[in-house]
Amino acid sequence: MLRREFLGALAGGLAQNTSGAKPNIVLIVADDLGYGELGCQGNPQIPTPNIDSIATAGVRFTSGYVTAPLCCPSRAGLMTGRYQTRFGHEFNAIGVKNKLPGIGLPLTEKTIADHLKTAGYRTACIGKWHLGGSEKYHPLNRGFDEFFGFLHEGHYYVPPPYQGVTSHLRPNEPPYDEQNPLLRGREVANEKEYLTDALGREAAGFIERNRGRPYFLYLPFNAIHSPMQASEYYMKRFASIADPHRRVFAAMLSAMDDAIGAVLRKLGPNTLVIFHSDNGGPVQELTSSNAPLRGQKGQMYEGGIRIPFMMQWKSRIKGGRTMDQPVISCDLLPTILAAAGVSAPAGLDGVNLLPLLRGETQAPPHQTLFWRMGGGRALRKGNWKIVRQPQRGGKEPAIELFDLAADMSETKDLAASNPEKLAELTAAWARIDREMVPALW
Repeated sequence: MLRREFLGALAGGLAQNTSGAKPNIVLIVADDLGYGELGCQGNPQIPTPNIDSIATAGVRFTSGYVTAPLCCPSRAGLMTGRYQTRFGHEFNAIGVKNKLPGIGLPLTEKTIADHLKTAGYRTACIGKWHLGGSEKYHPLNRGFDEFFGFLHEGHYYVPPPYQGVTSHLRPNEPPYDEQNPLLRGREVANEKEYLTDALGREAAGFIERNRGRPYFLYLPFNAIHSPMQASEYYMKRFASIADPHRRVFAAMLSAMDDAIGAVLRKLGPNTLVIFHSDNGGPVQELTSSNAPLRGQKGQMYEGGIRIPFMMQWKSRIKGGRTMDQPVISCDLLPTILAAAGVSAPAGLDGVNLLPLLRGETQAPPHQTLFWRMGGGRALRKGNWKIVRQPQRGGKEPAIELFDLAADMSETKDLAASNPEKLAELTAAWARIDREMVPALW
């Protein structure tokens, strides 16, 4: 296992909620949202007051990461608290691959919902699943009591013929809805409302139905993932944006922000709220900005793996703070379990962040963070980072070295001028990689 030092706390997160009543837990995941696209992340063009309020009344991490730069493996790390390369869930499942019987989160792995359901929580997944499209991987078989959403990587926002929306579709837009209907449980849902609005509606309804009992709401929006479709109501908000591509993006993001606001207004103070994106933004596909970071979705540069990341628990955590310590999405499982008073299992890569959030320590939760996806690799140790980013059709790339404290945009490769540090991090990556297993598909 990786060596982790987190002063003042036990790694893995022992049960630490001593306040009595179990908190409700709401985990919101945006899809393909770039690092620089929220108001609280520095974007003045698209107001996101509801998402920003999570940071205003909570903690925003400036160095928040996911475990992979693509949707499917990133969600596997999030749901299990482990690097997905430990159990072979290394690559993205798209198209017909979602339906193959062996493609999905391995049944050997327990999800956040599995743990919380056993502890008496009512659990719901509302939105994009993308952890297996066949029955054995269905959310209702992975710890969730309720499911409303779809199983594959994407979905159109309204049914054909796509009325009431402005679409900015690519010539080769994938057939996202093929063998991928919207479901309520296991039954096809005849949904007419704009999908982002529908997910907000369903999430708010779940909260209303479960007042008086602890619940876990996992709300993975498909916004702002392609296909790019925005309702006319939101398009009118951004009439000043001349670029039609960018205008649709702004409208989609604003719709998600409003849907999140509808959920937040239902919550009491004893609710742990978490928000992050599943990976960095795809720049050309969406116009998404990862500024000031280099790179984008699918890459091991910061723009592919560093994402908006914030947490709020009004009754337990002091808000209005920004933290620079590196954290990663697999920290959320042990943090959530600790908040719920549930002991975390052994073998996690994530650590309980509550001591950091409560001010009981300022020590970085991780000394080292690791990434592998095919030929791409990265490792962050302290403020130093190595990256090996394959280029399509190119030669095998050299390993680059960056000092993120001085150069978070990864503009200056220091590999040639600091060979000792390069060798140190390369050896550390290789040691951790030996603990991983080959990809399952």
